Amino acid sequence: MLATPYIWLGTAIVAEVAGSAFLARSEQFSRLVPTGLVIVFYGFAFYGLAQALKGLPLGIAYAIWAGLGIVLTTLVGVVVFKQRLDLPAIIGIVFIVTGVIVMNAFSKTASH
Repeated sequence: MLATPYIWLGTAIVAEVAGSAFLARSEQFSRLVPTGLVIVFYGFAFYGLAQALKGLPLGIAYAIWAGLGIVLTTLVGVVVFKQRLDLPAIIGIVFIVTGVIVMNAFSKTASH
């Protein structure tokens, strides 16, 4: 079933974004709890990616992982850390999302 690899991939992406958020809170690994959560979330993220690779090609899975990870991490930065985006950043993120959509909608590679 192809949905399962995408569920694993989505879970891995969310875990990676959470790990990145705690990385920002770890203060260069000087705070114990955020540092521990970085390790836990990144560990689960790579486990989830490995599970997703049972049903998805590496290039497709990694492109989705990277593209959506960038977008979600940026959203966390804006919402949680009150970071601002300028127009070039927003345009770049739109290109990333567009690339992931085009690849999944039109590439024969994505569907095996």
